[in-house]
Amino acid sequence: MRDQPSHSPPPEDVLEIGAPEQFAALAHPLRQRLLFALGHRPATVSRLAAQLDAKKGNVAHHLKVLREAGLIHIAETRQVRGGTEQYYQRTARHMVVAEPQAAGTAAMLAAVAQELDRSPVEPHLTLRHLRLSPAKAKQLGEALAGLVDDAEDGADGGTEDGAQGGAEGGDEQPVHGALVVLYQQASPTGSTAPGSATPG
Repeated sequence: MRDQPSHSPPPEDVLEIGAPEQFAALAHPLRQRLLFALGHRPATVSRLAAQLDAKKGNVAHHLKVLREAGLIHIAETRQVRGGTEQYYQRTARHMVVAEPQAAGTAAMLAAVAQELDRSPVEPHLTLRHLRLSPAKAKQLGEALAGLVDDAEDGADGGTEDGAQGGAEGGDEQPVHGALVVLYQQASPTGSTAPGSATPG
């Protein structure tokens, strides 16, 4: 028996994250890893548990949280010996935070911090302060997002029709997390001159 459904609805292209329950769902490292694992094709609880080396009950619980937050859905159900098998799929290929909120952003960053701490190799972590015009900031943001999109699309498959073969090849590679953040610093209190010096 094939370990994936033969037909499933394609995910939407972009989902904007904004609801409190969505931020809460993204605040756990395992839920972020589940979302990544579901980025290529639908999967069952058993498959996800084996892939992430986690207990099936734990995976099922976190999938329920993600589903209630609207981040994943059941793409297909199938009758098997002993019950019904459900295949979960990500709601969208890309998820963006439309209007970041302090509490939600802190929760997401805390989950990423835990991922960094667990990384088997030294992560690339850089914080720079740049003086940019609004146009240059927009250009940089689009370029950073484009780099991540290109890397993700290149890993998704090696066949024109998106056949399973390319995704299988991608499964053999280590998983990498990429957090893209570009923000404008708040002006110091009392500063009115846009050209005033700040540390870089």
